[in-house]
Amino acid sequence: MRFLTVMDPLPSVNPATDTTFAILEEAQARGHENLVCGLTDLRCEGRRGFARARPATVRRPSADDPSHAAVGAVVDVAFDDVDVVWMRKDPPVDDAYLSACLLLDRHDRSRTVVLNDPIGLRVAHEKLWALFADDLGPATMVSSSPRDLVAFVRARGRGVLKPLHLMGGIGVLAFSADDQNLRSAADLLTEDGRRPALAQEYLPEARHGDKRVIVLDGEPVGAVLRVPRNDEVRANLHAGAAAVRAEVDEHDRRICARLAPHLRELGLYLAGIDVIGGKLTEVNVTSPTGVQQIDRLDARAGPDRVIARIVDGAERKARRARGE
Repeated sequence: MRFLTVMDPLPSVNPATDTTFAILEEAQARGHENLVCGLTDLRCEGRRGFARARPATVRRPSADDPSHAAVGAVVDVAFDDVDVVWMRKDPPVDDAYLSACLLLDRHDRSRTVVLNDPIGLRVAHEKLWALFADDLGPATMVSSSPRDLVAFVRARGRGVLKPLHLMGGIGVLAFSADDQNLRSAADLLTEDGRRPALAQEYLPEARHGDKRVIVLDGEPVGAVLRVPRNDEVRANLHAGAAAVRAEVDEHDRRICARLAPHLRELGLYLAGIDVIGGKLTEVNVTSPTGVQQIDRLDARAGPDRVIARIVDGAERKARRARGE
C-alpha cells in the first residue's frame, strides 16, 4: 500500500518515543511505501486534493549512524492515489491546522482513508469535546473571564489552569486558593479576557501519575502511566515524566464504553485518553503518543504489539474502502 503521512518534519521527531515514527517503521517493514509532508504542502484543485510529498525511509539510530530518517525528492501526489493518509501533525490546532483538515476532505472515500478523519479532528477539541460526558471527569470550567477562573479555583481550594490550544503540558499550571500568582496566571492564559482558558479541579492522584490509554476504534488496547518528577506538577513525557507500566482497568473501560460510539461516528480511529484517579481529563486525537512505551514496557511481540494493531486496522480500512 501507499501511505501519506502529514506530520512535523521527520528529522525533528524522537525515534525512541514518537508514535508517528513507529507507524512509518511498521508500514515500511510490511513493504508499504511511505510519503511524508507538512501542512503547507497540501492543496486542492477543485474537488481533488494533492500533496507535495517526499518518499521517506526510517531506521533506528545506532552508535555508528545517529540518523533515523532519509527523504527523497519531492513528488506531487493526489490523495486519491494513496491508500491511507495519516493526519499526525502535532498541535497547536490553529488556523493552519484547521485549513489543512479542510483540504484533507478533498479525497474520494471509496479510494482513500484519512486517519483520523478530518471532520472528526475539527469537531473533537482535545480539552473540550468530552465535556458532553462531564460525569466522567473532574469539575471543569472554560471561560475568557479571569475572575471566573480564579473563583473556580478558590471555591475548590486548589485547581489547575490550562491553555486550550497547546500540547505536552505547555502552559499547564497548578495553584492553591491563596496563591498570589493565581490571578496573574488567569490574566495571562486568557490574554486579559480575550480568549478562553480552562480551569479544572485538582486531582491529588496526579502525584501518582497520569495514565495514557491508547484507544483503537473505540477499544482500549494498552496503557502507560506517566509519573511526574518530584519538582513538577505536569505528568507529560515532554515535561520529563517517567513512563511506568500500567494496565487497562475497569475505570478505563467504563470511560471508553461511553466515548466509543462517538469516536467511531467521527472517524477518530486512533485516540489517547488521559485518566487520573479513574477520571477522564483529556481525549487526544491529533497525534496521540505512548504506543512505543506501551509495547516496550509490556514486552509485546509480533501481532500483539499496539503498533501492529494500529497498522493492521488501517490496512483493513483501506481494503474495505476499495471494496476488496
